[in-house]
Amino acid sequence: MNPIQIVALHKSLIPQVNDANDPFPIIGRIIPSYLNGAWTYREELNMEISELKFPDDRLDWDHYIDQDDRVVYLAMDADTCVGQIRLTTDWSRFAYIENIAVRQSYRKRGVGRMLLEMAECWAKEKQLIGLSLEAQNDNLIACRFYRKEGFQLGGVDSIKQYANPQIELTLYWYRIFT
Repeated sequence: MNPIQIVALHKSLIPQVNDANDPFPIIGRIIPSYLNGAWTYREELNMEISELKFPDDRLDWDHYIDQDDRVVYLAMDADTCVGQIRLTTDWSRFAYIENIAVRQSYRKRGVGRMLLEMAECWAKEKQLIGLSLEAQNDNLIACRFYRKEGFQLGGVDSIKQYANPQIELTLYWYRIFT
């Protein structure tokens, strides 16, 4: 049995909520194309691998505890937070994944899949039609993970990250429940 448990955020876990926010490798990027009414893409690998780390989220975490329209789930290995997924309901009836992160030493061990399974259960309980999220096109490993987990590329935005000139494109990924 997997020792990792997925639990909803509660006050005592707030100090650990950002613990899974580890750096991740940038190995390449997605080059999207819109052809015949559908998004496709190709991968372009970098000559050199770099690393990126998002800043820790500084939110009022109480707004995610015992709420009907938003939640944070933590993947816990005993008393250690090894993953996090933050969800909210979207006007388009999708559960929007605001963030998903897995501690570096726990990647490729099924933690991300466990978090997505919990997100799907939560979304279906809310009678939502699927999951959605955003990713930057240079986060190729994350995009590969989303694709492997049944997400499809549904759109691209070249303006959303205007204030972050190092980010070229925002990709919109969707997994529709059947």
